[in-house]
Amino acid sequence: MKKLGAGIGKPKGLICHMKARRRSRLPLSTQKRLLEHFVAGTPARSAAELVGVNRNTVTLYYRKLREVIAEQIAHEAPVSGEIEVDESYFGGHRKGKRGRGAAGKVAVFGLLKRHGRVHAIMIPDAGHQTLMSIIRKKVQPDSIVYSDSWHAYDKLDVLEFHHERLDHSRHLALGRNHINGIENLWSQAKRHLRRYNGIPRKDFHLFFAECGWRFNIGSPAKLMKILTQWAKLPWVYRRVKLSEDEPYGREEDIALFA
Repeated sequence: MKKLGAGIGKPKGLICHMKARRRSRLPLSTQKRLLEHFVAGTPARSAAELVGVNRNTVTLYYRKLREVIAEQIAHEAPVSGEIEVDESYFGGHRKGKRGRGAAGKVAVFGLLKRHGRVHAIMIPDAGHQTLMSIIRKKVQPDSIVYSDSWHAYDKLDVLEFHHERLDHSRHLALGRNHINGIENLWSQAKRHLRRYNGIPRKDFHLFFAECGWRFNIGSPAKLMKILTQWAKLPWVYRRVKLSEDEPYGREEDIALFA
């Protein structure tokens, strides 16, 4: 594996490597049609029938797309300013306890920079250690952090942030003190994922990463432009994240179609 030469741009704070791999066997015209269906939210089974491609091929193609999206999100830089944080729950059983602690549900967490991007991921639990670890990693000190009254956010009061808390049982918003932006993501994500009629838990993090990516990019035209650029890549890039403790960090694939 060789380091990239001077002619190829490198993301700041990262060392890039690449290696040659065989391109996708699908013609670019077929890939374009699949990308259009992906942007439209067409499930793999329906897209395969409409395009005339084997269902397993489409499923793999969609999965590679989501893997790249998830990797891009993992490397996003920390944010600052006014930040909304919240956790939510997807799936599970409707009977009995709902919301926090409901049986069978998948916990997710998100933070949204107002007038900026969202960072949302699947989490093992909604305890204070899990949430504080993510917030301290993704939010810069002295930022204003808005949350609801979930007790896991109590630690924000004594950390390096300005914490504003809202009791949702009494108010939906108090001036600038609200988390309406991040709650909008939950609504959009649940509408998008409902069309798949069930997602295996082992794959949920990829589908959920796609929801955050769609939220950030916005219009279908922009989504299509980005995906089309990815489909034309002749190389698989590898990014090595730098850190003070490990000069070469960990190495992961971030591109796919080659």
